[in-house]
Amino acid sequence: MRSIFRFSFSFLLSFSSLFAQAKKYNIHTVAFYNLENLFDTIDDAFTNDDEWTPNGAQHWTTEKYQQKLKNLAKVISEIGMPENPNAPTLIGGSEIENRGVLEDLIKEPKLIPYDYGIIHFDSPDKRGIDVALLYQKKYFKPTSFSNIPLLIYKKKTALKEEKNTVVDDEIEVQPENNRVFTRDQLLITGFLENEEISIIINHWPSRSGGEKASSPFREAAGLLNRKIIDSLQQINPNAKIITMGDFNDGPFNKSIKIALGAKAKKSEIAEFGLYNPFEEMKNKGMGTIAFRDSWDIFDQIIITESFIKPDFSSFKLWKAGIFNKPFLIQNSGQYKGYPLRHTLTEVGFSDHFPVYLYLIKEFL
Repeated sequence: MRSIFRFSFSFLLSFSSLFAQAKKYNIHTVAFYNLENLFDTIDDAFTNDDEWTPNGAQHWTTEKYQQKLKNLAKVISEIGMPENPNAPTLIGGSEIENRGVLEDLIKEPKLIPYDYGIIHFDSPDKRGIDVALLYQKKYFKPTSFSNIPLLIYKKKTALKEEKNTVVDDEIEVQPENNRVFTRDQLLITGFLENEEISIIINHWPSRSGGEKASSPFREAAGLLNRKIIDSLQQINPNAKIITMGDFNDGPFNKSIKIALGAKAKKSEIAEFGLYNPFEEMKNKGMGTIAFRDSWDIFDQIIITESFIKPDFSSFKLWKAGIFNKPFLIQNSGQYKGYPLRHTLTEVGFSDHFPVYLYLIKEFL
């Protein structure tokens, strides 16, 4: 049974010149998944969730909701296989209506064996969607967590819609002061097998109004993310930090490259720098989301320089990937090859593919 292997598990790395001899390593999968409209069927009077109710535009019934949960549980339980037979130890998520849907999700039969804990806060997003972290309680022990608001304001000039723009939700603005409602950034610190790490879960402002016009909002999100990372590194210069999420920008956009300062080549990363393994995947034409036959990688996991030092006596990056197995892909029609998402006639998975990376540590 697969559960027997859970992290008494080791594996052999004999594929790289980095390792002169086969050695045994402990491995953990870290993942992120945009769960795309994980709503329950209950109308929340304080958010714009009417579309996702039985009488709403999506005709969102209990049966559809339960099927959505089963679909997502299947995906989460398989991310990282076959290299790691265990489901993700840590998985960040976005487009989550509330804690209740996560409680329902982790009770799915495919996820029950992993005994996931939940860290979640309600965000000011007007649709009521939030970010959260699921973690296997056996391996990760959180010590602190907080939601950090992104305070951004829209200029009085209207945003002009641009063509060929991926838009996952509309920008909502507070009339009194033009504040843009968006998701908080979720910061968690804890111990992964007695080694302290920090994780930031993100869902940055959408491209509503156009990529160019809305870019300053995501650049502000990048600057806030960098500020959080800087504050952690001031406390501990060797802090191990993972920032992950749906950034609504690709690896080459200003929010990632300039505001956050992530780089694609390990050789270019200075002390306190950030490494983005997904930039090279973008160079190869890979993607997590498609729009008008154009692919981009909005979903990324970015790590501090402390994870890439050539010493595996503590947890370090092995490799990263996009989880795009055939069952997650539309196999016919206009959107053949795209992620298999929900329609009025079919309960799919998500319009995003999950992403993941492996952290490994040598057995001493």
